[in-house]
Order: sequence, then structure tokens, then C-alpha cells
Amino acid sequence: MSKLLFSHSYFLRFDPKQWAIGQPYAPLGTLYAASLMREHGYEVSLFDTMFVADPKALEPVLDASGPDLFVIYDDGFNYLTKMCLTNMREAAFDMCKMAKARGCKVIVSSSDSTDHYEEYLKEGADYVLIGEAEHTLLELADYIKNRGDDASHIAGLACLDAEGRVYKTMSRPVLKDLDSLPLPAWDLVDIEPYRDSWLKHAGYFSINMGTTRGCPFKCNWCAKPIYGNRYNSRSPQNVIKELKMLKERFPVDHIWFCDDIFGLKPGWVIEFAELMQKENLRTRFKIQSRADLLVEEELVEALAKAGCENVWIGAESGSQKILDAMDKGTTVEQICIATKNMKRAGIKPSFFIQFGYPGEDKADIAKTIRMINELLPFEIGISVSYPLPGTVFYERVKAEMKKKTNWTDSDEMALMFSNTFPAGFYKQLHSYVHKNYHMHLAKNNLMKVFKEPHRISFNTLKKALSVLYYTPATFIERLKLTQLEKA
Repeated sequence: MSKLLFSHSYFLRFDPKQWAIGQPYAPLGTLYAASLMREHGYEVSLFDTMFVADPKALEPVLDASGPDLFVIYDDGFNYLTKMCLTNMREAAFDMCKMAKARGCKVIVSSSDSTDHYEEYLKEGADYVLIGEAEHTLLELADYIKNRGDDASHIAGLACLDAEGRVYKTMSRPVLKDLDSLPLPAWDLVDIEPYRDSWLKHAGYFSINMGTTRGCPFKCNWCAKPIYGNRYNSRSPQNVIKELKMLKERFPVDHIWFCDDIFGLKPGWVIEFAELMQKENLRTRFKIQSRADLLVEEELVEALAKAGCENVWIGAESGSQKILDAMDKGTTVEQICIATKNMKRAGIKPSFFIQFGYPGEDKADIAKTIRMINELLPFEIGISVSYPLPGTVFYERVKAEMKKKTNWTDSDEMALMFSNTFPAGFYKQLHSYVHKNYHMHLAKNNLMKVFKEPHRISFNTLKKALSVLYYTPATFIERLKLTQLEKA
């Protein structure tokens, strides 16, 4: 048994918001696992579900390839897979059944299956890999190939015993030496649909890379089922090696370093920036980081030197009360300083914002809106608090989550527990804050037109004139919000 067909359970078409945005990233975690298995002599192929319209498209692929093992291995680097959307879960169940019906051993690795392994085993999976899974998969595949009959010695999995009872084995330690992994198997991906979608919707082509795994911080709403609270990093030299490979293989314009936190290890960013310049690899890229790290001007300057264009930070709230309740470990003042540091260095700061955390009241919401209006980040991503298993936040509200525990798709924005305002208020709040933010951006550009008319570009003028749309639109959205607030 040496033939593996890999897949994953993220179907872009099943997520209308993301399909409309049209900026997909290939399943990086899947490509890492496939690369390791191939390095150890296994024949690997990929059924990429990203642009597939129906899980049934898997059936002819299974029939044609006849794999011994069918592996649903989700991309643990992508926050969309961490959300465990029910559309994707049902698709994974369907694929499990299709492969099982054809005599394949079915193996699943994902955030959702780690949290709900019993459900996956009941839906056709023979094994669920728990946590960081590359070496668990290798050990399991070797065991199956050698006709083993007891997998209890293999760390990091869940399966059924001879009587059909579910059992979990001991946890597998996280991988510390990330440089020991082979580079992702990019040759398995048909890159053209990704590239075409990016060029159509964004005007450039972006590819994802990971430089670290895990996050040591303790935000109590953040689930880490795959890589945990440990933080391990690839060497800058190893990252440069992959970046050079990608630029040689693809006409890539931009990189998303999809780490939870980029460059946390002391001195890493500075060394990386120096290597980027030495190798003449200056490439536009975006990262995720934290406000308390970006108060350090030397770090921000090094990011700019390396080619960083955009940094997303988990600002979350403009209320210190809410940040403290989240165990965020950052302050509103740090958000302000970090934003100014980035703008001064020519980096675009972007904010993740979260409304609806327990205890948030009208005054807290107003503080968050005021922070956005005053700091004017480059982009904002707004969500409502979303409880995920394994978090302190989930334990606090799980008693209220009887009917619904996951969103269907990423645009659902449903509040799944009782809070200060009714559930519909928070979806309307999302719409109002976006309109209000764009109105303030328009006003800011209008001020530039009046102050320095001789330096104004057509794009700036266009943004300034959008105030004519966003001012009344914001007023209307505010009226709708006020009605829901009183409901």
C-alpha cells in the first residue's frame, strides 16, 4: 500500500463571500504532508477541491487513480479552515464515504476533525490525525503498508477498536526543527486557476508561505488545535530557499506569510531582511503580527526593508476593558503607536476587529469605532466573537450554544450565544462600521485635496469624491442599527 491521494475540505464555491473576493491560496499544509510522504517513497497525487463545484467530482478521480490511502489533509495555516464551517464539514463527510466505498483506507487531518474526531470516524474515516500530523501520517502509512493490526502505539491519532469503540492514542510532540521538512509539493497544484482568479480580482498574483508554527500567546478565544501554544520557526535561510524556488517556478508578484505571528523570534526579521537584500529578492509581502511587537521601531524598519507592504494585527477592540477580558495582552495605546510606526515606515496597517465579546456594551463599541476612525488603517476585517472548542471563551458560552455551534460559511456572522444586543444587531453593526470607516477615509482624502491640490492623483480624487456616497449610506446604516439596538 504505497499510493496516496491527497485532498482537503475547503471548497471555495461553498463560501460565497470568499468566492466573490476571489483571492484563494493553495492548501499549503496539504502540500507539506504530500512532500514528506513522497520523500519517503510514496506515490502521491492531489485532488484540489478549491475550485470544485461538487464533492462528487472526487468519484472519477478515485476510480482512475485507485489509491490505497485517501487523505483529507486540511491547510492548518489558513484561518478559514480553522473556522470549521459546516459546508466544508459535510463535504468532507461525503468524500470519506466515497473513498471508503472504493476500499480505500481513509485518513483525515484538520482542525475540525481534531475537535470532532468521533463524528468523522462515524462518517467513514478510518483514522483521524490529532494535531500536527505530517509524521503521524508517515508512521501510520508505514504501519498500514506492513499490515499492522494495532495502531495504539502511534502517537497523535484517533480510531475505532475491534468492537467499534473510539479511542485516542497519546499526543505527539510538536515538530521543533521545521527546516527538516521538505519544501511543499507545489508541483502537485494546478496553479493557473489561482493565478487567473487573483489577476481578475486583485490585479496581481499572491502565493502563501509559512515560516513558523504555533503561537505562544494566550488570547482566550483563539483555538490552536493543530500547532498549539508552542512557537517554532524555520531559519531565514530555509525561507529564502523556498522563496527563490517559488519565484523561479511561478510568476509570483506577492507573498502572504501565513504565520499566526511573523518573526517573533528575536533577531529573525533583521536577519531575514538582510538576506532578502543580499539575494536581491525584494518581494512585496503581507504578514500577521501583534501591536506590542510593532511598537519596536527597529523591527518595523526591518520589515519595510525586506519588502513588507501590509501588516494585519489583531486590534480586536478599542476598549481596554474588552482587550483585558480577552486576555489579549496588548493595549489600545500599543495599537496606536504600532499603527503610527508602520505608516511612518511606509507599511500599510490593517486591523482585525471583533465585536460581540461577552461583556461588551455600547460604550465599548463606540470606543472601537472611534479607534478605527482616528487611526484609519489600510483595511479592516470585522467579525463577531466565534466560540471554538478548546478555548476558555468556548467553555464560558457553550451552555448557550444548543442549536448552533458553527457557521455555514464565513459570511454568516451569526452570534451563537446571548449577548448585550440581539443577534441581528451585530450583523448590522458590521455593515455600519464598514460604511462609517469608508466615509472617514473619504473625508481624509478630501482634506488632502484641499491642502495639497497640486499633488493629488486621480485615485486620491476618486476616493475623496466617494464621500458623496458614503455619507448618506452611513447615515442610513446607523438608523437601521439604532432600530435593532432597541429591539
